[in-house]
Amino acid sequence: MTTTEALVAFTLAAGLLTLTPGLDTALVIRTAAAEGPKRAVGAAIGIGLGCLVWGAAASFGVGALLTASEVAYTVLKWAGAIYLAWTGIRMIIKPRDQFEPGEMKSVDAGPIAAMRRGLLTNLLNPKVGIFYVSFLPQFMPAGVDPARFGLLLTSIHVVEGLLWFAALIAATVPIAGLLRVPVVVQWLDRITGSVFVAFGLRLALERR
Repeated sequence: MTTTEALVAFTLAAGLLTLTPGLDTALVIRTAAAEGPKRAVGAAIGIGLGCLVWGAAASFGVGALLTASEVAYTVLKWAGAIYLAWTGIRMIIKPRDQFEPGEMKSVDAGPIAAMRRGLLTNLLNPKVGIFYVSFLPQFMPAGVDPARFGLLLTSIHVVEGLLWFAALIAATVPIAGLLRVPVVVQWLDRITGSVFVAFGLRLALERR
């Protein structure tokens, strides 16, 4: 895989995963609906910062493991493959039939507090770290610096996330309503699960 191919593939895969509703999407929708767009923007920025922190930690950790030893590489590869395949299979077999952003209760706080809330929500979610550790190694072309390239990939994911959050904030009511339609949530889960399984298999079969 060339550098260009890796960037294109990651951008497409990360974009699909960004559209799949989860905890971060729920926080932005809830904040936008209950507290207004300014605080929702703060929450979105906080989530993006949290992703950068997790992505940086994962990138440097993955970089160290990929260059340390064959054993470390093999352990990381199989752990990531199993996690991705298992997560994907669960999403395909048991997709969610609803997505509820939670109680629309206003919080008496400004944009900075909302940003802090988004940051802590992301940092305290270990699944974000596991995702980066499992996902980033699949898009590392031969010859690149894993840490630097991992940070680049993380930045792409963060930018996609911020663009998606901007769309959510701008159209909170219609998009939130769409994400409550069972068939929409089910197919998003199934498609994303298929992507996870595909990348898990690719990672398992990949040779160093």
